[in-house]
Formats: sequence, C-alpha cells, structure tokens
Amino acid sequence: MRVIGLMSGTSYDAIDAAAADLRLDGDELVLTPLGMLSQPYSDDLRTAVAGSLPPASTSMEQVCRLDTGIGQAFADVARQAVEQLCGGYADLIVSHGQTVFHWVDGGSVRGTLQLGQPAWIAEATGIPVVSDLRARDVAAGGQGAPLVSIIDVLWLRGRSGVPIALNLGGIANITVVHGEPVAFDTGPANALIDAVVAELTGGRLGFDADGAMAGRGRVQPELFARLMAEPYYERAAPKSTGKELFNLSYLARALEGLPDVPADDLVATVTALTARTVADAVRRYGGTEVIASGGGIRNPVLMHLLAGELGAVPLRSTDELGLPSAAKEAYAFAVLGFLTAHGLGGTVPSCTGARHSSVLGSITPGMAGLPTPDPDVRPPVRLLIE
Repeated sequence: MRVIGLMSGTSYDAIDAAAADLRLDGDELVLTPLGMLSQPYSDDLRTAVAGSLPPASTSMEQVCRLDTGIGQAFADVARQAVEQLCGGYADLIVSHGQTVFHWVDGGSVRGTLQLGQPAWIAEATGIPVVSDLRARDVAAGGQGAPLVSIIDVLWLRGRSGVPIALNLGGIANITVVHGEPVAFDTGPANALIDAVVAELTGGRLGFDADGAMAGRGRVQPELFARLMAEPYYERAAPKSTGKELFNLSYLARALEGLPDVPADDLVATVTALTARTVADAVRRYGGTEVIASGGGIRNPVLMHLLAGELGAVPLRSTDELGLPSAAKEAYAFAVLGFLTAHGLGGTVPSCTGARHSSVLGSITPGMAGLPTPDPDVRPPVRLLIE
C-alpha cells in the first residue's frame, strides 16, 4: 500500500509530507521510504494559528476559518506529494492536522483538538484520508500522545541495552524501549525557544537559527532554577503537555521579580532547560542510547548541551539507522494510517496510558470509496526500514 503521511507539529511552521510503500510480511511491517517534502504555512495562516492558541482567546468563527484554511493547506501539500513523491498514485493519505488544544486536567487528558478538515484533502486528491488519530486513544483513557511510540517500539525493539527514541519538536517526547515500553512528553523542546525568539525580535525571526542567540548567551541560574521547579517534570508517566502550559505567559511568571535578563541569556536559559529536562528523563529510565529526530536536532547548541548532559550515553539521529529524521513523524503517521486501514490497533497502552490499544482515527472516503484492506493480517511485532 502506498501511503502519504502529513504532519504539522507544535511549532506550526510547516506541513511535512512523507510517502512510503508499506506492506505486511508475516509479523513484520516493511517500510520503504519514497521521499518527503515540506511546505511552510503562509504568513497569514501561521499568524492566525498563533493568534488563536492559548493563552489567547478565539471565537467559533475563527475556529471554522482555521479548520478550513489548515485543511486547504494540507490538501495542497497532499496534492504535491501525490505527484512529486508517488508518481501520481497513492492508496491512502494520513493527516495529523494541526494541534490547537490539548486539554490536560490534573494529569489526565480530557480532550484533544486537531484542525484541518480532511474533506479538502480527499476532494483535492480523490484518495481516502485517515485523520483525527489522537481522539480515540483519549476516549480509551490515554494521553493521545505520543502516538509515535508504537513506531519506536516496533522499530527499536531488539536493540541491546535501553534504547530511547527522542523527538525534539515544539514539545520533547521520548519512548523507552525496554521491558514494558514507556513514552511521555518530557517538557518543552522548541516551544519556548521559538516563542522567546519571536517575541524578542518582534516576529522578525521565528526560531534560533543554528542556535546563534543561545550560543552567545549565558544561562541565568535563578531563572533556570525557577523553570526547573515546574511540577510537570515530577509527574509520573504516561503524561503529555503542550503550549497550553509552556508559553510566553508561563515564562513571564518565572521572570517576575528578577532583574532584566539579556535577550541572548534568555534564549540560552530556555535552551538549557530543554537539554536538562530531556537528559533527566533519560537518566530516570537508565537509557543506554538516545536516537533523536525532530527540528531541534538542527540546533547545534541544543544538541551540544544535550550531549553534555547525557555524558557517556551516545546521542545519534534516526538518519544513522535509516529513517530520515526530518520526516520521522510524517512517516510515523503514515504507518498509523496503514494500521487503521487494516483494522489494526495503533497504540501501545503502556505508552499512552490507555485501557487498551485502539484502531485510530476516522476515514474520509476518496473518489472510489473506502480503502479495502486484506482481511488476513496480523498485528506486526517489528518494523523494518528498507
């Protein structure tokens, strides 16, 4: 089955598309990457998304406009992916959409909302679309995140020691692949860094390119200590978080009563926060290697700080193991949609905290109706990248 995965993370900077041929070979799921492409959100759409996220307020009119605008943007990327990556033909498209709210109450997730109406994608391509993948896990008592954990478990199971998969998106998350797997959000990755840079530069910059500001700055110890005192870090897994917590208002509260912090020092401090909180989580579970992906790996200062925090624990990227780091999450959602189309569960309950594994998402029919899966399939126990 030829599948396209579409993903926009909590940094809401671009839509990534990754195409793959997927097939079940006994109890092994074989993934052949076909390539990826990425398209930035338009300035107007990115501004609209940013203006609607907590702690900002919004209206149902704006939610409707965003759902349509994001859906149309995803449809445009899907159309490009079909032509440029798949030679004009695909069996299935899987759309994560754009997370705009993740409702956490007392450590439990009550709901999660991803916008991007899938009908626009199905109409533009004529291909069935799997979407809204997180909600079913939440309904089953799970966190709805990190859904990529099933791919980490299938892929890294069997490696020696305690391998830990790390994603450095807007929020950082890890999957501990050892015994009964565990996965959770460790805290902010790029969320605070990007927000601070955008605020300090009046929107001229959206992120700390090459870690330039963090590299010039110095960590401010008192601010760092206040940020590290956030109770979220001590909560037991499984757990999840988002920009509902880690935003500029959160940082402003931590800065109250402190002398003015120079811009570069502020960026350096929140960058060090990501490195420390990720490394603390790795140490807590005895990780013997960290295999990283996500936009944060392109920040050399963050990676240097993280390597220093990890000490003797090797830090490598998924590229070294054959899975393009820039497209890992998009490939992961392609796999999740493939499982859904075959009626197979897409979650690891010990990773999300759900009562059971669930078949994820909703399917929007294509021009030829619904996908027709092979009825004689078994849940895979391994993922092979070839």
